Amino acid sequence: MKPTHPAHAKPTARELALDILTRVDRERAYSNLLLNQMLRKHKPDRLEASFATELVYGTIQHRSTIDYFLGQFVSKGLDKLEPWVRNLLRVSFYQLYYLDRVPSHAVVNEAVNLAKKKGHRGISGMVNGVLRNVLRQADRLVLPELEDPVRRIALTTSHPEWMVARWVKQYGEETAERICEANNSAPSSSVRVQSLRSSRDQMVERLREAGVKAEPSRLASDGIVVEQAGNMADTEWYRSGQLTIQDESSMLVADAVAPSPGMKVLDCCAAPGGKTTHLAERMNDDGEVIACDVHEHKEKLIREQAERLQLTCIHTVVTDARKLSERFPPGTFDRILLDAPCSGLGVIRRKPDLKWAKSESETDAVARVQKELLEAVHPLLKPGGILVYSTCTIEYNENEGQIRSFLERHPKFSVAAWTPSQEPLHLPESRWREGMLQLLPQDYNSDGFFIARLQKKA
Repeated sequence: MKPTHPAHAKPTARELALDILTRVDRERAYSNLLLNQMLRKHKPDRLEASFATELVYGTIQHRSTIDYFLGQFVSKGLDKLEPWVRNLLRVSFYQLYYLDRVPSHAVVNEAVNLAKKKGHRGISGMVNGVLRNVLRQADRLVLPELEDPVRRIALTTSHPEWMVARWVKQYGEETAERICEANNSAPSSSVRVQSLRSSRDQMVERLREAGVKAEPSRLASDGIVVEQAGNMADTEWYRSGQLTIQDESSMLVADAVAPSPGMKVLDCCAAPGGKTTHLAERMNDDGEVIACDVHEHKEKLIREQAERLQLTCIHTVVTDARKLSERFPPGTFDRILLDAPCSGLGVIRRKPDLKWAKSESETDAVARVQKELLEAVHPLLKPGGILVYSTCTIEYNENEGQIRSFLERHPKFSVAAWTPSQEPLHLPESRWREGMLQLLPQDYNSDGFFIARLQKKA
C-alpha cells in the first residue's frame, strides 16, 4: 500500500480522518485516543484539527445509516472492500449527505486523489463512480418508513438494533429515541475548579478574561462549561493545578459521597483520579483517601493528578479491588466509592465507536464483575458509613437492577437520600429517587451516569 502522504508534508484533515477511521475499523482502536494522538503528532492548524475531528466523529456516529445508503451504490457490498476503501467512501458520503459547507465536487475530487495515493487506478475509478452516482441519484437517499420502532430508531439515528431494543424496553420509545439523538450531538466540555485554591466564580472570570467562553455548570457546583477553549490539558490553568478536566455528571459523585475532613475514604477503581482528587478537595485535604487501581500504569496517573493539584491526603494501592480485604480489616472506612467498570454506554457521545465495538453479551458479563466488586468491598465499610456506587452507563442491569439485587442480599444496607449541591434535579421520579440517580445524555447535555448512595446500619 502506498503511503497516504509524503513524509515531509502535513496530512490534510481528510487524510487524518481516513487514517483514524481505518485503524478504528481494522484494529478496534478507540477513536478519541487515536484522534488526540494524531493531532498531537501532526499539529494541524485549528481549522484543520476541527474539521478532522468532525469527520471522524460524524462518520462513526452515522456509520450504519451511511452504510445503508452506500449499499445501494456498491454492487459487491461494502464488506468486500478493503477497510481503507470502505472508510474513504464513508467519510466522503458523510460530507456529501450531512455537511453542506463543502462543495460536492471538492469532496469527490479529494476522495479520488486519496484513492490514487493509497491504491491504484481501478480503485480510484470505483470511488469516483460510486460518489458521482450518489450525487446523480440523490432521490434514492431517503430512509424507508418502518413500522417497527426499534428498526426505525436504529436506522434513523444509526445505532445497533440490540441497543435500541434494550433502551425501548427500559425507558420507552420516545425516551430511547432521544437518547440516540443525544448520542449523535456534540459533547460539551467541562472542567472542575480546584476549590481549595480558588472559587468557581474567580476561575470563570479568569477564563473569560483569556477569551474562553465559560459558564458555571447548571449541574455541578464545582463545574464550569467551556467553549472555544481547545485542549484544556494544554493550558497553564491545568498544568498549575487550578482545574481538572471532568464531565459534569461525574462531579455529582462527590456530592453523594459527602466526605468530611478527617475521614478515611476508599476509592476502589480510582484511575485516572478525577473523582479521587475531588473527594480530597471536599475533605480540605485533611484525612486519608486510599485510591486503588488494578494497573500500575493507571496508579501512576492518580499520583500525578494528586501532585498536580497539590493534594497530600491521597495514597495509592495497586491491587484488584476484589482483594482489598486482604489489606484492610472489616469496618476500616467511613466512606467507600465504587465507580464500577461498566459497558460505558452513557458516554457514546464522546466515544461513538462504542456503539459498534460493544456486544449485548458484554453488558451481562460486566454486571457479574460489578456484583463481585460490591460483595468484596462492602464489608470494609464502618457501621453507619456510606457506600456510593456509580457507573457511566444507562443500562438497568448494571445500575438500579444491580443495586436492588444487592439490597435484597444485604438487609443491613439501605438507600440513603442525598441532594446535589448545585440545584434540585428536574427529572422524572423513575430516574431520581433521592438515593438513586440515573442521568441520560439528553438531560443536561452531560454523560449518561448512574449514582446510588447506600448506608450501612449503625
